[in-house]
Amino acid sequence: MTVPDRLREPGLRPLWKALHRRYRRTTSVRSVTVKDMDEAERTALAELLGMDRYPTATCTLQVARLETRLAEMGAPDARTVTETIVGPFTDPVADRRDRDTLWAWLRGHPVVAAEPALLGWAADTERAGLVGGSVPATRALLEQALAVIAALPAEATPLSVFAGDIVGDTHALDGTRRLAGLVLRALAALYDVPPPKDAAERRDLWERAGIACDALSTTVLVAGFRPRTSGPLAETLRTWADAGQAAVITLRQLQEPPAPGLGDATVWITENPAVLAVALRDLGTACPPMVCSSGWPNSAVIRLLRTLRDAGARLRYHGDFDGEGLRIAAYLMSKVDAEPWRMSTADYLTALDGTAALPDPGRITEAPWDPDLAAALRTHRAAVAEELVADTLMADLGQR
Repeated sequence: MTVPDRLREPGLRPLWKALHRRYRRTTSVRSVTVKDMDEAERTALAELLGMDRYPTATCTLQVARLETRLAEMGAPDARTVTETIVGPFTDPVADRRDRDTLWAWLRGHPVVAAEPALLGWAADTERAGLVGGSVPATRALLEQALAVIAALPAEATPLSVFAGDIVGDTHALDGTRRLAGLVLRALAALYDVPPPKDAAERRDLWERAGIACDALSTTVLVAGFRPRTSGPLAETLRTWADAGQAAVITLRQLQEPPAPGLGDATVWITENPAVLAVALRDLGTACPPMVCSSGWPNSAVIRLLRTLRDAGARLRYHGDFDGEGLRIAAYLMSKVDAEPWRMSTADYLTALDGTAALPDPGRITEAPWDPDLAAALRTHRAAVAEELVADTLMADLGQR
């Protein structure tokens, strides 16, 4: 049996919605109360049931009377009509449980747990609600977004190619598509910048994440590199290391084999070029392998560090003790398995001793490698730039 079009008219909508609420709780409904009907809705209900007078704005109806009228019209029973017009019946308790499970899954996802700056994005996503009211559809979209975030930064890859590789749809990250907006809001939270408002800002944020960036101008600063491999890049790096000088490697050079492997050497990573400069000044040709992220690591930094890690190197990272520094550290540890290098709460508190006029640390997010570090920064509201502990870092480098 099909549901007659007459039963779908707008004036009867309050009746079916009231029944839907009852049927969600029980399969057997004897009466239903329809509330706050306007004149058109009262008229529609009176005509449906053949009433000799209009019902009041709020009235209680016997479902048996409705069933009789539906049978006379050749329509299905009231439960079937209600489900067809309003939608499937679900358990509100189960719905809440499913939603709670979804959002807990998002907050605890390895990508979010590794980079706590994304917790704010997760909270905003939860506040925005389900996609189409569906838990499965929302989870499917979030799984795609998390896969994209985990795959960034890209290596000068066009957006369409990157989208095709990661989610199987070359247009999935286009313009204002839902998935693109979700990922861009995550990147904005990660980099602590406002979400993009127009096409130019979206393009800038994608480029910062390595999408369609210039493989020649995207570079990484290194020192003390004496690769065990051959080729022009390896020879150049050995020459500069033997001269006690830094070297700049482009992403394009890193994309050409052979990769500059260092075996099982320890590679020391700094956030600020000034620290690398001090190492070269103090250690000269004895400077161990060092990589400078120059703030947020770009695609060249990540490509080089992954190459070194895969060849057996141990990666150790130090950066600024401030909100941005904690986010950069968490990002690097997540992307390349770097270990913290003098980035503990004790190191921070030691660095504070005897230091005056420190700047505010800005927005502070958690440090996954040390659960007390973020709290210490919030308590003292003081940042420590990496350059201020350069002497301590140099002592570690000299003892390597």
